[in-house]
Amino acid sequence: MTVQSVLAKTSLCRTSALGGRWYQCDDCDRLTKRHNSCGDRHCPQCSGGKRQNFSDRASKLIVDGVDYYQVVFTLPEVVSTMPLANRQEIAELLFHSAWKSLKKTVETEQQYELAALMVLHTWNQKLDAHWHVHALVPGAGPSLSDGGWIKARAPQVDGYEDDRQYLVDAINLRRSFRKIAVAHLQRLRKNDKLKLDGSLAYLQGDEAWEEMIDQLESKEWVSYIEPPPTESSRGEHVVRYLTRYLTGGPISDYRIIAADDHEVTFWAREGRTTGGESLQVPFTLSTSEFIRRWCLHILPKELTKTRQFGGWSNTKAEEYLAKCRASLTDADRSQAGTLDLLSDEVDSVEAEPESKLCCEHCGSESLRLTHEYEKRPWSEIFRRDSKDSPRWYRESQEKDDIRFWDGAMGEGFSQWYAWYLKSGIESAREQTAPETAPESNARAGTRQLQLFQ
Repeated sequence: MTVQSVLAKTSLCRTSALGGRWYQCDDCDRLTKRHNSCGDRHCPQCSGGKRQNFSDRASKLIVDGVDYYQVVFTLPEVVSTMPLANRQEIAELLFHSAWKSLKKTVETEQQYELAALMVLHTWNQKLDAHWHVHALVPGAGPSLSDGGWIKARAPQVDGYEDDRQYLVDAINLRRSFRKIAVAHLQRLRKNDKLKLDGSLAYLQGDEAWEEMIDQLESKEWVSYIEPPPTESSRGEHVVRYLTRYLTGGPISDYRIIAADDHEVTFWAREGRTTGGESLQVPFTLSTSEFIRRWCLHILPKELTKTRQFGGWSNTKAEEYLAKCRASLTDADRSQAGTLDLLSDEVDSVEAEPESKLCCEHCGSESLRLTHEYEKRPWSEIFRRDSKDSPRWYRESQEKDDIRFWDGAMGEGFSQWYAWYLKSGIESAREQTAPETAPESNARAGTRQLQLFQ
């Protein structure tokens, strides 16, 4: 039902079903209508304000004079289908394992107090299920022992000539990530918190499960560290990079080249280089397959895509930032750079400003608000008898009702129940006096602004 609900909401975004505002042009005297948005976090047209709010909050965590790294943790292919039936559980596994491995490795190798901001990302460029997290991590912090300031430094061995390009040993980090994640996965199965049905049913057997665990433990997992490439850029850029994954679904409009009832063609990076490649090529899917892949990334409401850990957790952030600013010397500030990302890798994540209000007929900006139609509750829009509810959604609801009632009360009960509901609705309509019906040009909850004298 979550997938159907999201699709129904996004299909009504910025349509008359959601209400809006009517403006009258002083020059041509015609109406311009602006309809409300659906506000769903999966909608590519909505939530620019939410992304901007996150970007603003996250930018306050940036301390001048500190290098910031992006660290990415990815689940291996052998468990790539598990999140489809275990979204909440696998998200917790991914966040927990990434943070624990980061914290352990940084504290062991660098001896400073760590903080991290993580964002969940569930797709690749071709919209396949590809669960991983992007983490923003400072390359310095307060010492764990004496409260001084420690900057991440490479070990004094051959191969690490540029000390500035180092956070921790990447091999140690990914092995720690693998160990913690596998242990977490084992606990989920032991506590019967994993759904292993359909294509995963074979893992219900102990022998098959242990074989999969052996595969996981024998292969290298993917976690890579992206260091600061320049000394002249700002740390807010990596925040912008992370912010683009918060809302809007797995693909932006600008990537779509062509679409019709049969096929959808869009730009996608090709290659298997760790971290992705900048070369983009056209990629085509059937329309039904495109929709199926897009739906793979619809998440339940209770799943939070962003988490703050360590010094940046909500209970510690204020104290941690004060400690950082007090410990960071002027010399450290002048020597350290901040993270920037290559321009072709960064999508704009600023809040999309609403297009300039002007008359859609003559282009004039002399508009006056004349009517405002309030956005009704979704429960009202999606009622069985609502004309605004998408037809396919109503039909789907009816089929669900038939399955439920026939299963609970016996086959054929749903037909009687449908007749009962229809009779009740028609009876209620007959009892409604004509003079009490709302005006034809306004629905319940509509306000007309008296702007004309």
